[in-house]
Amino acid sequence: MNEDILINITPQETRVALILQGAVQELHIERTLTRGLAGNVYSGKVVRVLPGMQSAFIDIGLERAAFLHVADIWEARSHDGANVAPTPIEKILFDGQVLTVQVIKDPIGTKGARLSTQISIAGRMLVYLPQDCHIGISQKIEKESDRELLRTRLQSLLPADEKGGYIVRTMAEDAPDADLAADVDYLRKTWAAIVHGARTRPATSLLYQDLNLAQRVMRDFVHDETAVIQVDSRENYVKLVEFAQAYTPSVLSRLQHYTGERPLFDLYGVEEEILRALGRRVDLKSGGYLIVDQTEAMTTIDVNTGGFVGGRNFADTIFKTNLEAAHAIARQLRLRNLGGIIILDFIDMENNEHRNAVLAELKKALARDRTKVSVSGFSALGLVEMTRKRTRESLAHILCEPCPACSGKGQVKTSRTICYEILRELLREAKQFNPREFRILASQEVVDLFLEEESQHLAMLGDFIGKRISLQVENSYHQEQYDVILM
Repeated sequence: MNEDILINITPQETRVALILQGAVQELHIERTLTRGLAGNVYSGKVVRVLPGMQSAFIDIGLERAAFLHVADIWEARSHDGANVAPTPIEKILFDGQVLTVQVIKDPIGTKGARLSTQISIAGRMLVYLPQDCHIGISQKIEKESDRELLRTRLQSLLPADEKGGYIVRTMAEDAPDADLAADVDYLRKTWAAIVHGARTRPATSLLYQDLNLAQRVMRDFVHDETAVIQVDSRENYVKLVEFAQAYTPSVLSRLQHYTGERPLFDLYGVEEEILRALGRRVDLKSGGYLIVDQTEAMTTIDVNTGGFVGGRNFADTIFKTNLEAAHAIARQLRLRNLGGIIILDFIDMENNEHRNAVLAELKKALARDRTKVSVSGFSALGLVEMTRKRTRESLAHILCEPCPACSGKGQVKTSRTICYEILRELLREAKQFNPREFRILASQEVVDLFLEEESQHLAMLGDFIGKRISLQVENSYHQEQYDVILM
């Protein structure tokens, strides 16, 4: 099955869509403003050494000088396991010295960026440590036999002249040797480019920037089934061609510049798909539908038959709806990038064969997911529990924020509920204070209800407290907002 990759680039953001059989499978969004400096490598110039603080200020070409502490200097530490104090900073650095540094913490407020002289370059499956020489394994890979196997596999793939070390990431656990070798090759080329830049470029130059989204797509997303990669920006297409020539030559033949009149995402219906991916309801072709609820603790997905009556009998209708839902769920998880605990509420099936078939279909559909997924069987309540590794923010968290009116609840109190709350508040205030008049500031809907259906209750309360009550519409207020003013 051929997969197309669409890359839409504007100055403010980059969006990537993965299309399989005409349907959007994944969406990735990266905004220019939220790209930090962490991971960037610079040729820095020492501005000032502070022996009293065992720190130094380094100029890396930013507005504020960056900060380097002795604890983050590779040369100051012992690397043979001996527990000795670090070498004082004044014996290592001097004013005007040029050194290669990496940002480990972004500038915050008035503080400059924090630096380290220990460079690490992240690949898809490995992290390269050019100054180190050992091979580390991610702590998330717990089995000692698996850790040793990965270490042995990687050592066999390293060139004879390799002086650096590697950290094996969790993703590498199930990766073939070819992918690991490609990652080693990419990381070594990247480090060679940094070393060359440090020798030839002036101080305060940027030597390496963590890959942007379009470049990461070229490195990580392309596989044998990828048919074409379309880029809608001429300038960025040229940059991606240069990147591919240096690091991923096999991708070049599939890279195309899109020059059509219609926007790329409109042509493939991606914009509509984004809108649908932000809603709760997902319609199935048969007439059934899913309800997706994303909460802090977990995500729940409920399957309903809706208008589908296509089966020979009721059990058959349910079975067919659940089979279709299994594929739709797998796609929605990738599209919305939902992670953490996910509970799937399929329609109850009495037949065990049907249950097993739906579970097998779900696992088959999830096999295409690049993110680590774990699926358990049907629970006693007929629910399927699964987990999906959180790799980045979900689509809803990137594009949306909690509603100011409902504070993320998804519903607001009715106008009548607010009316009764105001009446209680008036009574409370009347017992505590003795004003000349009470004025109610509320939304149009609430004031209209007080003037019509609830006018009698308002008049009765006015008579009871013996005070005049006036109403005022505040257009900026949403339905739940109100104020009681003492005049």
